[in-house]
Amino acid sequence: MAILRPSQRVADVRAIDLGALEVAGVSGLMIDLDNTLLPRDTSIIPPEIEAWIAEVKVRFRVCLVSNNWHERVHEVAAELELPLVAKAIKPLPFAFLKALRTIGLSPRRCAVIGDQLLTDILGGNIIGAKTIMVDPLSQTDLPHTLLLRKLEARIMKDDPGTKPTPVKDETCE
Repeated sequence: MAILRPSQRVADVRAIDLGALEVAGVSGLMIDLDNTLLPRDTSIIPPEIEAWIAEVKVRFRVCLVSNNWHERVHEVAAELELPLVAKAIKPLPFAFLKALRTIGLSPRRCAVIGDQLLTDILGGNIIGAKTIMVDPLSQTDLPHTLLLRKLEARIMKDDPGTKPTPVKDETCE
């Protein structure tokens, strides 16, 4: 089912080919926070994610879109100097549409990046954006999220389009 299929799947945000997104006409990114950029329940931003975000901000208009509403997501967004749409209720389109207004772009010029098929990817596909699914950074999560992950695994089990591209190991070059 195309609405439940990401445009691309990668192991980690750092494996996303930013140049290829630009060539495809993408000018904006709507990025999930928990288990996409940072493991859930941490506010510590690793240096490699800080560097990736710094590069992304030079090349794209960016907005964080999170179902989380706790103070932590606001603090992380402020530290990264990124706008945030919290309490998003993904996959419903309202928060994505608010993020699009924030960055001033249409869905076809944007990509949604997230770790959940039934929230981030479904929501991005509903609004007509490109979608990039990353593997979750943590295996621990809220009970309802773990239940959704089991359902997502069944949906993606035999779909070759949902196999992740690994992160390029720059230490081996």
